Amino acid sequence: MTYYIHADKFFLENRTEKGGYLEIQDNGKFGFYYPKNEKPAGKIVDYSGKWIAPGYVDTHIHGSLKEDVMKSDWQGIDKLSKGLLKAGVTSWLPTTITAADATLTRICKMFAAHRGQEHGAKIQGIHFEGPFFTEKHAGAENPKYMTDPDIDEFNKWREASDGMLIKMSMAPERKGSKEFIREATKEGVVISLGHSNATFAQAAAGIEAGASMFTHTFNGMPDPMHHAPMISNAAMAMHSVTDELICDGHHVQEPMVRALVQEKGPEHIALITDSMEAGMMPDGDYMLGELPVYVKDGMARLKHGDNLAGSVLQLKIAVKNVVDWNVVTPEDAIMMASYVPAKSVNILNKCGSISPDKDADFLVLNPDMTLSETYLDGKSRYQADK
Repeated sequence: MTYYIHADKFFLENRTEKGGYLEIQDNGKFGFYYPKNEKPAGKIVDYSGKWIAPGYVDTHIHGSLKEDVMKSDWQGIDKLSKGLLKAGVTSWLPTTITAADATLTRICKMFAAHRGQEHGAKIQGIHFEGPFFTEKHAGAENPKYMTDPDIDEFNKWREASDGMLIKMSMAPERKGSKEFIREATKEGVVISLGHSNATFAQAAAGIEAGASMFTHTFNGMPDPMHHAPMISNAAMAMHSVTDELICDGHHVQEPMVRALVQEKGPEHIALITDSMEAGMMPDGDYMLGELPVYVKDGMARLKHGDNLAGSVLQLKIAVKNVVDWNVVTPEDAIMMASYVPAKSVNILNKCGSISPDKDADFLVLNPDMTLSETYLDGKSRYQADK
């Protein structure tokens, strides 16, 4: 049955409205928004005192709830998908790490075989983080599998995934990168630059060849320099690209978050979590791929080497953080976690905003930016306050 949501504020695709009514059609899609002086006839669900936002879109996440894209079976992935609703995530890209060819191929085949069968946050594609990285900035990825880009190998993975592989992170200084980027982007794949020691010129060449993103900006790359600019400088300076950003307060501290957002504008920042299996779990020992990790005080680190190893961040916390830090408005924070990431990987037609005929995947927020409720296809699937 078609019904209407009433709330204090609605974060629509192109504007934010106070009061009014949002139509949720009986097919689980959004209908029209009606101003408060045009109260529709029909069932009204009253969220007075609350705000309505599009469901968040996490385009770079490895795991949570002790589940991990690299090792979980489909039941584990489905458990993760349902758990993400508690984080405000309604669409996501399962993200791999650098691994052996056979492992990556197996993962592609698993997702292809179960396409559309998840019962929680919707899997909108796959993101390969690696293996075309530089060993110098391997971070928590295993350098023994890192290689130069190979379009034939990539196309084999694409075929195994039945076209679900839609985003790839890579280092632009590796041999043949420009040619690879040109071919992959012709196929409609989004290329993001990271885990790299590239100079500014090498990063710029990758962008001009077709790459359109930077992977977890400032992490897995040298710090910005004023005398010998590097890839991190390019992430700040290049036009019309999207920068991923982990806003847990550990990976990038607030002053640098502020500097990047001020330089790029929130419309070019995609909030991500880079969460690994310890997300939504207590402190202790975990794994990231084949590497042992320990989690303490909100940080995941490699046991050997002490590098940061993904995060335990939830996207709803990242959104709240950038508002609490007074870096952006609530409107922009929500955009950075929904519209921008969806647009960055060409899935804005499926998710990322509240507009007619999109799936009615939305959040009920408290004015302090905490999550109250998550809806999927117009049905309440998670309630924090009840």
